[in-house]
Amino acid sequence: MLPALALAIGLAMDATAVAATRGLKPRRGEALLLAALFGGFQAGMAALGWLLGDYGGRYVAAWDHWIAFGLLVAIGGKMLWEARRTGEDEAPARTGALLYLGLAVATSIDAGAAGITLPLLGVAPWLALALIGGVTAVLTVAGYRAGNALGRHVGSRLEIVGGVVLIAIGVKVLVEHL
Repeated sequence: MLPALALAIGLAMDATAVAATRGLKPRRGEALLLAALFGGFQAGMAALGWLLGDYGGRYVAAWDHWIAFGLLVAIGGKMLWEARRTGEDEAPARTGALLYLGLAVATSIDAGAAGITLPLLGVAPWLALALIGGVTAVLTVAGYRAGNALGRHVGSRLEIVGGVVLIAIGVKVLVEHL
């Protein structure tokens, strides 16, 4: 059970960091929405990797880092661009289905490749999937709240910090896979 829990925590780290950047400028209900999306996509992508097994795993592994990098850099760059264009107090809330889905996909692509390892963890794959989704959801809410607390103490223009963090996560994912 410990290897499955360790995998779940490791896979949840990107989602937790992204949730923290979203929490810098909180929106009503966003923490729960992100928890549901991030947890669901992490478990879903891991299930997809598990089901595709050896055949799909090599294709996911070959492109996952490029897709995650592109999505995170694009969303982070957009945040930086919009933070530059707007004043401190007039920055509009960045929301929308495409943004949320893009973040969920970007933070869960690595789970597809990790899903191949589920039968090797010593627990039933369904239990590992439940752990991956549940741990991601819980850590997403924790990250969101931590970002919110930081946002209250640091002040405005935190969208710049969020954009830089998303780009940094994208670069980290790419560097780790090259």
